[in-house]
Amino acid sequence: MRTLKPLPLMLCLLGLSSPVLASDLMEVYRQAQDMDATFASARYARDAGIEALPQGRSLLLPTIGLSGAKTRTDIERGGSDFSNTNRTWTLSLSQPLFRWQNWAQYKQGEAKAQQAEALFVSAEQDLIVRVAQAYFDVLLAQDNVELQRAQKAAIAEQLEQAKISFEVGTATITDTNDAQARYDLVNSQEIAALNDLEVKRRALEVLIGRYPDMLKPLAGKLPLDLPQPNEMDKWVESADAQNPQLLAQRANYEVAKQQVEVNRAGHLPTLDLVASRSKNSNATFGTSAIGQTTTDSVGLQLNIPLFQGGYVSSKLREAAASFEKAKQDLELTKRQVDLQARQSYLGVTSGIAQVKALEQALVSNQSSLESTQLGQEVGVRTSVDVLNARQQLYNAKYNLAQARYNYLVSRLKLKAAVGSLTEDDLSQVNQWLGDHPQTAAPPANDEKTAAKQHNG
Repeated sequence: MRTLKPLPLMLCLLGLSSPVLASDLMEVYRQAQDMDATFASARYARDAGIEALPQGRSLLLPTIGLSGAKTRTDIERGGSDFSNTNRTWTLSLSQPLFRWQNWAQYKQGEAKAQQAEALFVSAEQDLIVRVAQAYFDVLLAQDNVELQRAQKAAIAEQLEQAKISFEVGTATITDTNDAQARYDLVNSQEIAALNDLEVKRRALEVLIGRYPDMLKPLAGKLPLDLPQPNEMDKWVESADAQNPQLLAQRANYEVAKQQVEVNRAGHLPTLDLVASRSKNSNATFGTSAIGQTTTDSVGLQLNIPLFQGGYVSSKLREAAASFEKAKQDLELTKRQVDLQARQSYLGVTSGIAQVKALEQALVSNQSSLESTQLGQEVGVRTSVDVLNARQQLYNAKYNLAQARYNYLVSRLKLKAAVGSLTEDDLSQVNQWLGDHPQTAAPPANDEKTAAKQHNG
Protein backbone atom coordinates (compact mmCIF):
# COMPACT_ATOMS: atom_id res chain seq x y z
CA MET A 1 0.00 0.00 0.00
CA ARG A 2 1.28 3.45 -0.86
CA THR A 3 1.92 5.89 1.93
CA LEU A 4 2.04 9.64 1.76
CA LYS A 5 5.44 11.21 1.96
CA PRO A 6 6.04 13.62 4.87
CA LEU A 7 5.89 16.84 2.82
CA PRO A 8 2.63 16.11 0.96
CA LEU A 9 1.12 14.88 4.22
CA MET A 10 2.05 18.13 5.91
CA LEU A 11 0.58 20.16 3.06
CA CYS A 12 -2.67 18.19 3.28
CA LEU A 13 -2.91 18.82 7.00
CA LEU A 14 -2.26 22.53 6.52
CA GLY A 15 -4.92 22.68 3.83
CA LEU A 16 -7.45 21.01 6.08
CA SER A 17 -6.67 23.24 9.04
CA SER A 18 -6.58 26.56 7.17
CA PRO A 19 -9.56 28.81 7.96
CA VAL A 20 -12.24 29.32 5.35
CA LEU A 21 -12.26 32.92 4.22
CA ALA A 22 -15.68 34.54 4.36
CA SER A 23 -17.06 37.97 3.60
CA ASP A 24 -18.53 40.08 6.37
CA LEU A 25 -21.24 42.71 6.16
CA MET A 26 -18.89 45.66 5.57
CA GLU A 27 -17.04 43.88 2.76
CA VAL A 28 -20.32 43.12 1.03
CA TYR A 29 -21.38 46.75 1.49
CA ARG A 30 -18.15 48.03 -0.08
CA GLN A 31 -18.73 45.76 -3.05
CA ALA A 32 -22.30 47.04 -3.38
CA GLN A 33 -21.08 50.65 -3.33
CA ASP A 34 -18.97 49.90 -6.39
CA MET A 35 -21.29 47.57 -8.26
CA ASP A 36 -24.93 48.30 -7.40
CA ALA A 37 -26.57 49.85 -10.45
CA THR A 38 -29.33 51.54 -8.45
CA PHE A 39 -26.80 53.37 -6.29
CA ALA A 40 -24.66 54.30 -9.30
CA SER A 41 -27.74 55.74 -11.00
CA ALA A 42 -28.50 57.81 -7.91
CA ARG A 43 -24.93 59.11 -7.84
CA TYR A 44 -25.10 60.33 -11.43
CA ALA A 45 -28.56 61.78 -10.83
CA ARG A 46 -27.06 63.78 -7.95
CA ASP A 47 -24.18 65.00 -10.12
CA ALA A 48 -26.65 66.12 -12.78
CA GLY A 49 -29.05 67.71 -10.30
CA ILE A 50 -26.54 69.93 -8.52
CA GLU A 51 -25.72 71.61 -11.83
CA ALA A 52 -29.07 73.40 -11.60
CA LEU A 53 -27.52 75.81 -9.08
CA PRO A 54 -24.75 77.28 -11.30
CA GLN A 55 -27.18 77.31 -14.20
CA GLY A 56 -29.63 79.40 -12.22
CA ARG A 57 -26.87 81.69 -10.94
CA SER A 58 -25.71 82.36 -14.50
CA LEU A 59 -29.02 84.09 -15.25
CA LEU A 60 -28.12 86.85 -12.76
CA LEU A 61 -24.66 87.48 -14.19
CA PRO A 62 -23.72 89.55 -17.25
CA THR A 63 -23.37 88.02 -20.67
CA ILE A 64 -20.53 89.09 -22.94
CA GLY A 65 -20.36 88.37 -26.64
CA LEU A 66 -18.01 89.05 -29.50
CA SER A 67 -19.15 88.99 -33.10
CA GLY A 68 -17.43 89.83 -36.35
CA ALA A 69 -18.13 89.93 -40.05
CA LYS A 70 -16.14 90.46 -43.22
CA THR A 71 -17.71 91.11 -46.59
CA ARG A 72 -16.22 91.84 -50.00
CA THR A 73 -18.14 93.41 -52.87
CA ASP A 74 -16.81 93.55 -56.46
CA ILE A 75 -18.15 96.42 -58.61
CA GLU A 76 -17.79 96.93 -62.35
CA ARG A 77 -18.73 100.41 -63.57
CA GLY A 78 -17.84 102.21 -66.83
CA GLY A 79 -15.15 99.75 -67.71
CA SER A 80 -13.52 100.11 -64.30
CA ASP A 81 -13.39 97.49 -61.60
CA PHE A 82 -13.75 98.28 -57.91
CA SER A 83 -13.75 96.03 -54.86
CA ASN A 84 -15.06 96.99 -51.45
CA THR A 85 -14.07 95.14 -48.28
CA ASN A 86 -15.97 95.77 -45.03
CA ARG A 87 -14.89 94.42 -41.64
CA THR A 88 -17.01 94.77 -38.52
CA TRP A 89 -16.25 93.65 -34.96
CA THR A 90 -18.67 94.10 -32.08
CA LEU A 91 -18.11 93.47 -28.38
CA SER A 92 -21.37 93.52 -26.42
CA LEU A 93 -22.34 93.22 -22.76
CA SER A 94 -25.75 92.78 -21.20
CA GLN A 95 -26.43 92.88 -17.46
CA PRO A 96 -29.95 92.05 -16.23
CA LEU A 97 -31.24 94.71 -13.86
CA PHE A 98 -34.79 93.53 -13.44
CA ARG A 99 -35.79 90.11 -14.70
CA TRP A 100 -38.04 88.50 -12.15
CA GLN A 101 -38.06 85.17 -13.96
CA ASN A 102 -34.25 84.99 -13.71
CA TRP A 103 -34.36 85.46 -9.95
CA ALA A 104 -37.10 82.83 -9.63
CA GLN A 105 -35.10 80.40 -11.76
CA TYR A 106 -32.06 81.00 -9.55
CA LYS A 107 -34.08 80.12 -6.45
CA GLN A 108 -35.43 77.15 -8.36
CA GLY A 109 -31.89 76.01 -9.12
CA GLU A 110 -31.04 76.16 -5.42
CA ALA A 111 -34.03 73.97 -4.61
CA LYS A 112 -33.20 71.48 -7.37
CA ALA A 113 -29.64 71.13 -6.08
CA GLN A 114 -30.93 70.56 -2.54
CA GLN A 115 -33.36 67.99 -3.87
CA ALA A 116 -30.58 66.15 -5.70
CA GLU A 117 -28.42 66.05 -2.56
CA ALA A 118 -31.30 64.81 -0.40
CA LEU A 119 -32.21 62.06 -2.86
CA PHE A 120 -28.60 60.90 -2.94
CA VAL A 121 -28.46 60.77 0.87
CA SER A 122 -31.64 58.71 0.74
CA ALA A 123 -30.03 56.40 -1.82
CA GLU A 124 -26.96 55.96 0.42
CA GLN A 125 -29.10 54.97 3.37
CA ASP A 126 -31.31 52.77 1.22
CA LEU A 127 -28.20 50.91 0.01
CA ILE A 128 -27.18 50.17 3.61
CA VAL A 129 -30.62 48.76 4.39
CA ARG A 130 -30.82 46.75 1.16
CA VAL A 131 -27.37 45.24 1.70
CA ALA A 132 -28.17 44.29 5.30
CA GLN A 133 -31.53 42.82 4.29
CA ALA A 134 -30.03 40.78 1.45
CA TYR A 135 -27.11 39.64 3.65
CA PHE A 136 -29.37 38.43 6.45
CA ASP A 137 -31.79 36.87 3.97
CA VAL A 138 -28.93 34.65 2.83
CA LEU A 139 -28.01 33.79 6.42
CA LEU A 140 -31.61 32.92 7.24
CA ALA A 141 -31.89 30.75 4.14
CA GLN A 142 -28.68 28.98 5.15
CA ASP A 143 -30.03 28.48 8.67
CA ASN A 144 -33.15 26.94 7.18
CA VAL A 145 -31.13 24.52 5.06
CA GLU A 146 -29.07 23.42 8.05
CA LEU A 147 -32.17 23.00 10.21
CA GLN A 148 -33.92 20.94 7.55
CA ARG A 149 -30.87 18.70 7.21
CA ALA A 150 -30.55 18.24 10.95
CA GLN A 151 -34.24 17.44 11.19
CA LYS A 152 -33.95 15.05 8.26
CA ALA A 153 -31.06 13.21 9.91
CA ALA A 154 -32.96 12.91 13.21
CA ILE A 155 -36.11 11.65 11.50
CA ALA A 156 -34.07 9.17 9.46
CA GLU A 157 -32.64 7.79 12.70
CA GLN A 158 -36.10 7.57 14.22
CA LEU A 159 -37.37 5.88 11.06
CA GLU A 160 -34.65 3.26 11.32
CA GLN A 161 -35.49 2.64 14.98
CA ALA A 162 -39.19 2.32 14.13
CA LYS A 163 -38.40 -0.34 11.50
CA ILE A 164 -36.26 -2.30 13.93
CA SER A 165 -38.94 -2.07 16.62
CA PHE A 166 -41.56 -3.28 14.13
CA GLU A 167 -39.40 -6.21 13.09
CA VAL A 168 -38.94 -7.37 16.69
CA GLY A 169 -42.62 -6.81 17.44
CA THR A 170 -42.34 -3.96 19.96
CA ALA A 171 -44.02 -1.35 17.69
CA THR A 172 -46.72 -1.21 15.07
CA ILE A 173 -46.39 -0.44 11.38
CA THR A 174 -48.12 2.86 12.12
CA ASP A 175 -44.97 4.23 13.77
CA THR A 176 -42.94 3.30 10.70
CA ASN A 177 -45.43 4.86 8.32
CA ASP A 178 -45.60 8.07 10.36
CA ALA A 179 -41.81 8.40 10.43
CA GLN A 180 -41.57 7.64 6.70
CA ALA A 181 -44.20 10.26 5.87
CA ARG A 182 -42.40 12.83 8.00
CA TYR A 183 -39.08 11.92 6.38
CA ASP A 184 -40.52 12.39 2.90
CA LEU A 185 -41.99 15.74 3.93
CA VAL A 186 -38.75 17.09 5.39
CA ASN A 187 -36.91 15.88 2.29
CA SER A 188 -39.14 18.05 0.13
CA GLN A 189 -38.71 20.92 2.57
CA GLU A 190 -34.94 20.62 2.24
CA ILE A 191 -35.22 20.90 -1.54
CA ALA A 192 -37.39 23.99 -1.17
CA ALA A 193 -34.92 25.48 1.34
CA LEU A 194 -32.01 24.94 -1.06
CA ASN A 195 -33.96 26.60 -3.83
CA ASP A 196 -34.75 29.55 -1.57
CA LEU A 197 -31.08 29.82 -0.62
CA GLU A 198 -30.09 30.02 -4.28
CA VAL A 199 -32.69 32.74 -4.87
CA LYS A 200 -31.42 34.75 -1.90
CA ARG A 201 -27.83 34.42 -3.08
CA ARG A 202 -28.82 35.61 -6.54
CA ALA A 203 -30.60 38.59 -4.98
CA LEU A 204 -27.37 39.51 -3.20
CA GLU A 205 -25.52 39.03 -6.48
CA VAL A 206 -27.65 41.79 -8.01
CA LEU A 207 -26.23 44.19 -5.41
CA ILE A 208 -22.55 43.24 -5.52
CA GLY A 209 -22.22 42.19 -9.15
CA ARG A 210 -20.92 38.68 -8.47
CA TYR A 211 -22.03 35.45 -6.86
CA PRO A 212 -21.44 35.89 -3.12
CA ASP A 213 -18.83 33.96 -1.18
CA MET A 214 -19.52 32.37 2.18
CA LEU A 215 -20.81 34.89 4.69
CA LYS A 216 -19.99 35.36 8.33
CA PRO A 217 -22.94 34.52 10.61
CA LEU A 218 -24.09 36.13 13.83
CA ALA A 219 -22.07 35.11 16.85
CA GLY A 220 -23.45 34.71 20.35
CA LYS A 221 -26.27 36.71 21.86
CA LEU A 222 -27.24 40.08 20.49
CA PRO A 223 -27.22 43.21 22.66
CA LEU A 224 -30.96 43.88 22.71
CA ASP A 225 -30.92 47.64 23.30
CA LEU A 226 -34.04 49.79 23.25
CA PRO A 227 -34.00 52.88 20.97
CA GLN A 228 -32.67 56.02 22.58
CA PRO A 229 -34.67 58.11 23.22
CA ASN A 230 -37.24 55.46 24.05
CA GLU A 231 -40.17 57.61 22.90
CA MET A 232 -41.88 57.05 19.57
CA ASP A 233 -42.94 60.69 19.18
CA LYS A 234 -39.33 61.85 19.49
CA TRP A 235 -38.33 59.64 16.58
CA VAL A 236 -41.28 60.92 14.54
CA GLU A 237 -40.20 64.50 15.20
CA SER A 238 -36.66 63.68 14.09
CA ALA A 239 -38.01 62.06 10.93
CA ASP A 240 -40.05 65.18 10.12
CA ALA A 241 -36.91 67.29 10.44
CA GLN A 242 -34.25 65.05 8.85
CA ASN A 243 -35.72 62.33 6.67
CA PRO A 244 -34.02 62.75 3.26
CA GLN A 245 -37.10 61.73 1.28
CA LEU A 246 -39.11 64.38 3.06
CA LEU A 247 -36.34 66.95 2.54
CA ALA A 248 -36.31 66.11 -1.16
CA GLN A 249 -40.09 66.54 -1.35
CA ARG A 250 -39.85 69.91 0.39
CA ALA A 251 -37.28 70.96 -2.17
CA ASN A 252 -39.62 69.78 -4.94
CA TYR A 253 -42.37 71.91 -3.35
CA GLU A 254 -40.05 74.93 -3.55
CA VAL A 255 -39.25 74.14 -7.20
CA ALA A 256 -42.95 74.14 -8.04
CA LYS A 257 -43.48 77.35 -6.10
CA GLN A 258 -40.72 79.15 -7.99
CA GLN A 259 -42.07 77.82 -11.29
CA VAL A 260 -45.24 79.80 -10.57
CA GLU A 261 -43.09 82.92 -10.17
CA VAL A 262 -41.24 82.15 -13.39
CA ASN A 263 -44.47 82.02 -15.36
CA ARG A 264 -45.96 85.02 -13.56
CA ALA A 265 -42.93 87.02 -14.63
CA GLY A 266 -44.09 86.60 -18.22
CA HIS A 267 -46.48 89.51 -17.54
CA LEU A 268 -43.75 91.74 -16.08
CA PRO A 269 -41.37 94.12 -17.88
CA THR A 270 -37.64 93.45 -18.07
CA LEU A 271 -34.83 95.97 -17.77
CA ASP A 272 -31.24 95.35 -18.87
CA LEU A 273 -28.05 97.36 -18.94
CA VAL A 274 -26.50 97.03 -22.39
CA ALA A 275 -23.15 98.23 -23.66
CA SER A 276 -21.23 97.61 -26.87
CA ARG A 277 -18.22 98.66 -28.86
CA SER A 278 -18.21 98.25 -32.63
CA LYS A 279 -15.31 98.75 -34.99
CA ASN A 280 -15.95 99.05 -38.70
CA SER A 281 -13.31 99.29 -41.41
CA ASN A 282 -14.17 99.90 -45.04
CA ALA A 283 -11.65 99.69 -47.85
CA THR A 284 -12.47 100.37 -51.52
CA PHE A 285 -9.74 99.27 -53.89
CA GLY A 286 -9.57 101.10 -57.18
CA THR A 287 -10.22 104.43 -55.56
CA SER A 288 -7.78 103.99 -52.64
CA ALA A 289 -10.52 104.99 -50.22
CA ILE A 290 -10.07 103.61 -46.72
CA GLY A 291 -12.37 104.42 -43.79
CA GLN A 292 -12.53 103.21 -40.19
CA THR A 293 -15.05 103.99 -37.47
CA THR A 294 -15.42 102.99 -33.82
CA THR A 295 -18.77 103.19 -32.06
CA ASP A 296 -19.35 102.89 -28.30
CA SER A 297 -22.78 102.68 -26.79
CA VAL A 298 -24.18 102.31 -23.26
CA GLY A 299 -27.85 102.30 -22.35
CA LEU A 300 -30.87 100.71 -20.73
CA GLN A 301 -33.13 98.34 -22.58
CA LEU A 302 -36.74 98.04 -21.47
CA ASN A 303 -39.08 95.36 -22.73
CA ILE A 304 -42.79 95.36 -21.85
CA PRO A 305 -44.81 92.29 -22.88
CA LEU A 306 -48.29 93.15 -24.07
CA PHE A 307 -49.97 90.10 -25.58
CA GLN A 308 -48.75 86.64 -26.59
CA GLY A 309 -51.98 84.97 -27.54
CA GLY A 310 -52.77 83.75 -24.01
CA TYR A 311 -49.65 81.60 -23.77
CA VAL A 312 -48.33 83.25 -20.59
CA SER A 313 -51.68 82.96 -18.80
CA SER A 314 -51.93 79.28 -19.73
CA LYS A 315 -48.43 78.54 -18.45
CA LEU A 316 -49.27 80.33 -15.22
CA ARG A 317 -52.36 78.17 -14.69
CA GLU A 318 -50.31 75.07 -15.46
CA ALA A 319 -47.66 76.02 -12.91
CA ALA A 320 -50.31 76.78 -10.28
CA ALA A 321 -51.84 73.32 -10.73
CA SER A 322 -48.40 71.70 -10.50
CA PHE A 323 -47.75 73.66 -7.31
CA GLU A 324 -50.93 72.32 -5.72
CA LYS A 325 -49.88 68.81 -6.73
CA ALA A 326 -46.48 69.31 -5.11
CA LYS A 327 -48.23 70.49 -1.94
CA GLN A 328 -50.29 67.31 -1.77
CA ASP A 329 -47.23 65.17 -2.57
CA LEU A 330 -45.41 66.81 0.33
CA GLU A 331 -48.26 66.07 2.73
CA LEU A 332 -48.41 62.45 1.53
CA THR A 333 -44.65 62.01 1.97
CA LYS A 334 -44.81 63.45 5.48
CA ARG A 335 -47.52 60.99 6.47
CA GLN A 336 -45.58 58.09 4.96
CA VAL A 337 -42.39 59.15 6.74
CA ASP A 338 -44.23 59.39 10.07
CA LEU A 339 -45.66 55.92 9.50
CA GLN A 340 -42.25 54.56 8.56
CA ALA A 341 -40.71 56.00 11.73
CA ARG A 342 -43.44 54.48 13.90
CA GLN A 343 -43.23 51.08 12.18
CA SER A 344 -39.44 51.01 12.50
CA TYR A 345 -39.60 52.02 16.16
CA LEU A 346 -42.11 49.27 16.88
CA GLY A 347 -40.03 46.87 14.82
CA VAL A 348 -37.11 47.43 17.20
CA THR A 349 -39.06 47.36 20.46
CA SER A 350 -41.28 44.43 19.52
CA GLY A 351 -38.28 42.69 17.96
CA ILE A 352 -36.51 42.75 21.32
CA ALA A 353 -39.52 41.22 23.04
CA GLN A 354 -39.92 38.65 20.30
CA VAL A 355 -36.26 37.55 20.45
CA LYS A 356 -36.45 37.15 24.22
CA ALA A 357 -39.70 35.21 23.99
CA LEU A 358 -38.35 32.90 21.28
CA GLU A 359 -35.15 32.28 23.25
CA GLN A 360 -37.31 31.04 26.11
CA ALA A 361 -39.49 29.11 23.68
CA LEU A 362 -36.40 27.37 22.33
CA VAL A 363 -35.42 26.24 25.83
CA SER A 364 -38.97 25.05 26.47
CA ASN A 365 -39.20 23.15 23.19
CA GLN A 366 -35.85 21.48 23.85
CA SER A 367 -37.08 20.31 27.24
CA SER A 368 -40.36 19.20 25.69
CA LEU A 369 -38.54 17.07 23.11
CA GLU A 370 -36.37 15.45 25.74
CA SER A 371 -39.40 14.72 27.93
CA THR A 372 -41.33 13.30 24.97
CA GLN A 373 -38.43 11.05 24.03
CA LEU A 374 -38.24 9.81 27.60
CA GLY A 375 -42.00 9.26 27.58
CA GLN A 376 -41.67 7.16 24.45
CA GLU A 377 -39.06 5.01 26.11
CA VAL A 378 -41.36 4.25 29.05
CA GLY A 379 -44.37 3.77 26.78
CA VAL A 380 -46.50 6.82 27.61
CA ARG A 381 -45.72 8.72 24.39
CA THR A 382 -45.76 7.63 20.76
CA SER A 383 -43.33 8.20 17.94
CA VAL A 384 -45.77 10.74 16.47
CA ASP A 385 -45.46 12.75 19.68
CA VAL A 386 -41.69 12.73 19.27
CA LEU A 387 -41.95 13.80 15.65
CA ASN A 388 -44.27 16.67 16.58
CA ALA A 389 -42.01 17.80 19.42
CA ARG A 390 -39.00 17.74 17.15
CA GLN A 391 -40.88 19.74 14.51
CA GLN A 392 -41.78 22.37 17.11
CA LEU A 393 -38.16 22.58 18.22
CA TYR A 394 -36.89 23.23 14.71
CA ASN A 395 -39.66 25.74 14.10
CA ALA A 396 -38.58 27.59 17.25
CA LYS A 397 -34.97 27.62 16.06
CA TYR A 398 -35.98 29.03 12.68
CA ASN A 399 -38.29 31.65 14.18
CA LEU A 400 -35.58 32.76 16.59
CA ALA A 401 -33.05 33.17 13.79
CA GLN A 402 -35.57 35.13 11.74
CA ALA A 403 -36.44 37.37 14.70
CA ARG A 404 -32.76 38.14 15.34
CA TYR A 405 -32.17 39.18 11.74
CA ASN A 406 -35.39 41.23 11.64
CA TYR A 407 -34.34 43.04 14.81
CA LEU A 408 -31.02 44.07 13.30
CA VAL A 409 -32.61 45.29 10.07
CA SER A 410 -35.24 47.20 12.07
CA ARG A 411 -32.47 49.04 13.91
CA LEU A 412 -31.06 50.21 10.59
CA LYS A 413 -34.49 51.10 9.22
CA LEU A 414 -35.23 53.22 12.27
CA LYS A 415 -32.05 55.22 11.75
CA ALA A 416 -32.88 55.55 8.04
CA ALA A 417 -36.38 56.80 8.87
CA VAL A 418 -34.91 59.77 10.76
CA GLY A 419 -32.13 60.34 8.24
CA SER A 420 -29.27 59.50 10.61
CA LEU A 421 -28.20 56.10 9.22
CA THR A 422 -24.46 55.97 8.48
CA GLU A 423 -21.77 53.41 7.78
CA ASP A 424 -20.92 53.45 11.49
CA ASP A 425 -24.30 51.89 12.25
CA LEU A 426 -23.63 49.13 9.74
CA SER A 427 -20.13 48.68 11.15
CA GLN A 428 -21.61 48.20 14.61
CA VAL A 429 -23.84 45.41 13.33
CA ASN A 430 -20.82 43.94 11.56
CA GLN A 431 -19.04 43.60 14.92
CA TRP A 432 -21.66 41.10 16.01
CA LEU A 433 -20.75 38.65 13.27
CA GLY A 434 -18.66 35.58 14.02
CA ASP A 435 -15.51 34.25 12.38
CA HIS A 436 -16.94 30.92 11.23
CA PRO A 437 -18.85 31.14 7.98
CA GLN A 438 -22.09 29.35 7.43
CA THR A 439 -22.15 26.96 4.52
CA ALA A 440 -25.01 25.26 2.77
CA ALA A 441 -23.54 22.89 0.24
CA PRO A 442 -25.80 20.98 -2.10
CA PRO A 443 -27.18 17.83 -0.49
CA ALA A 444 -25.53 14.49 -1.01
CA ASN A 445 -27.17 12.07 -3.35
CA ASP A 446 -29.23 10.04 -0.89
CA GLU A 447 -31.86 8.74 -3.27
CA LYS A 448 -30.65 5.17 -2.72
CA THR A 449 -30.80 5.64 1.06
CA ALA A 450 -34.32 7.09 0.89
CA ALA A 451 -35.47 4.27 -1.38
CA LYS A 452 -33.96 1.71 0.91
CA GLN A 453 -35.73 3.22 3.92
CA HIS A 454 -38.97 3.47 1.99
CA ASN A 455 -38.82 -0.16 0.88
CA GLY A 456 -37.63 -1.46 4.22
